[in-house]
Amino acid sequence: MDNKCERAYITTPIYYVNDIPHIGHAYTTIICDTLARYSRLIGLETFFLTGTDEHGQKIEEAAKKRGKSSKQYADEISGYFKSLWDEFEISYDKFIRTTDKEHIRGVQHAFEVMYQKGDIYKDMYEGHYCVSCESFFTKNQLIDNEYCPDCGKSTSIVKEESYFFKLSKYEKKLLQWYNDKENCILPKGKKNEVISFVEQGLKDLSVTRTSFDWGIKLPKSINDPKHVMYVWLDALLNYITALGYGGDEKLIKFWPATVHVVGKDILRFHAIYWPAFLMSLDLPLPKHIAAHGWWTRNGEKMSKSKGNVVNPREVANAYGLENFRYFMLREVPFGQDGDFSQKALMDRINSDLSNDLGNLVNRVLGMSGKYFDMKIDSKDIEKFHKKELDEANEIIKNLYIFIFDMQLNRYLENLWKILTIANQSIATYEPWNKMKEGKKEEAMALVALVANLLVKVSILLHPVMPKSTQKIGSVFGLEINEKSYEKYIDKNELLEVTTLQKIPPLFPKIEKLLMDSPEPTTSTDKAKNDKNSIKHENSGIITIDQFFQTKLKVGTILEAKEIDGSDKLLKLQVDLGEEKPRQIIAGIKMYYKPEELTDTQICVVSNLKPAKIFGQKSEGMLLAAKDKNRLSLIRPENRVSNGSAVG
Repeated sequence: MDNKCERAYITTPIYYVNDIPHIGHAYTTIICDTLARYSRLIGLETFFLTGTDEHGQKIEEAAKKRGKSSKQYADEISGYFKSLWDEFEISYDKFIRTTDKEHIRGVQHAFEVMYQKGDIYKDMYEGHYCVSCESFFTKNQLIDNEYCPDCGKSTSIVKEESYFFKLSKYEKKLLQWYNDKENCILPKGKKNEVISFVEQGLKDLSVTRTSFDWGIKLPKSINDPKHVMYVWLDALLNYITALGYGGDEKLIKFWPATVHVVGKDILRFHAIYWPAFLMSLDLPLPKHIAAHGWWTRNGEKMSKSKGNVVNPREVANAYGLENFRYFMLREVPFGQDGDFSQKALMDRINSDLSNDLGNLVNRVLGMSGKYFDMKIDSKDIEKFHKKELDEANEIIKNLYIFIFDMQLNRYLENLWKILTIANQSIATYEPWNKMKEGKKEEAMALVALVANLLVKVSILLHPVMPKSTQKIGSVFGLEINEKSYEKYIDKNELLEVTTLQKIPPLFPKIEKLLMDSPEPTTSTDKAKNDKNSIKHENSGIITIDQFFQTKLKVGTILEAKEIDGSDKLLKLQVDLGEEKPRQIIAGIKMYYKPEELTDTQICVVSNLKPAKIFGQKSEGMLLAAKDKNRLSLIRPENRVSNGSAVG
């Protein structure tokens, strides 16, 4: 993201109304809400868009099963999303629905522009269609010649008249864009996946359907009423129709988007189809498309059949919305998959929020009340604590980089370093002893230092935890907004003589699980399970739960090198769809040359504890079959996305 622009346009994907919101939807929306709040805080004119995607065959079929019209069903599910975001106080500026008249008008206008340009033409289409993904696949992309490579569900052969978008026309332009704009796709590992896909060649895209009715009709000027638009053409255009494209364009000043935040499963649509559509419309391309990972629960994929789907409203009600927001952003690096457990959430609340932050507020209130009649004075901070203040300011100076590179977990990690400086200063300088020794000025300087560090942290934490930080701000008579950001962050000013106000303790510790839902077994239960599993030991049989403890993923070898002094080992850099590649040391030198492995895909055990092999760190293990004379790596039959699960 570019922090030098005057405007910020931040979008979630529009959520498909095939089911009610889950933790993945909440994660995306909380990320975008944080980016929008930060943008406003630093003075950018900001527009934040979210909404729902409501057309397509899948919605039409779901509505029929429930005895409802497609519109009734879409209204119901869209209402769930909007009510949850309102309950979560998400600061969106517009909630768009693809059934909105303004959106329909804008989509029809875009279709007509592309048609008149010659980028859309009519032909016949035959292919394997996945209703669940609303996507066509070639036969060699299918699993076992039938199943969708993305969701695993059965596909059907569809033959129908269709309008096509000349996606192939924009192949070179897309590759040029990826090459010219280093951070157009984040994390960078995801960009490599997209480039690899495009380099295999793009085929023209079917952009209409005649087999169902629930969609946007073609413009009247084209006069072909049996066609409705492909749901992804309809959906992606929301990012500009929300700004008035094709109608009242008073908000179009916000285009191009600063960042589209999406899940990794829909990156291809956003990073290939969407920029190609924009090129056809002669519109600027988004500055950044950022793809995050998925969430599991206690190490398992979530599913309704397992009963382990995380309801974000339930978590927020049990543990507090702002605690939940902090956990989601701090727990996992952007782009990697995250694991939700109540235990991990409790640990974050009790350690980071209660111990590090809440307790520090209590200590400042306690010390200022005991020694200084609730007053603090910053005049001697630089005399006694310039080192600590400079160290904190140096951290703050570089924090924005993490926000604008979508590294929110690192933003919070570094923000917490300032709290560490504050807590360690109290332990090191012991203001109670300074008071006993009659060094009141030094004690005041220490308490004032901690108070000022808390002010800075509360301002910078505000986009993540707006209500909690306003409470902290109220201790110092501070309203957190653009003016306070400018004063205490941009200009590095210190609090003037201030009388502190007491507030109730923040972030009370949580001693037990607060939700009745699946959690890991206790050590006693585990011991029982271990005893039971011994019965199978001799036969080699394991339970399905034991199997799923191993996480197998597909990755691409970016680089392979020999290790000096070793006859057996190669050092590999493997892209598993995470923020950065993993280094894996593999004993395959006798069977493979490094140049044979580069840009090939392999299967990896991804949740092994890192180990040192021949003095080198290894973060995984390759899967291979071996007989007496040969070792053969286990590979996917067709190229798949890095990080795809095996099993």
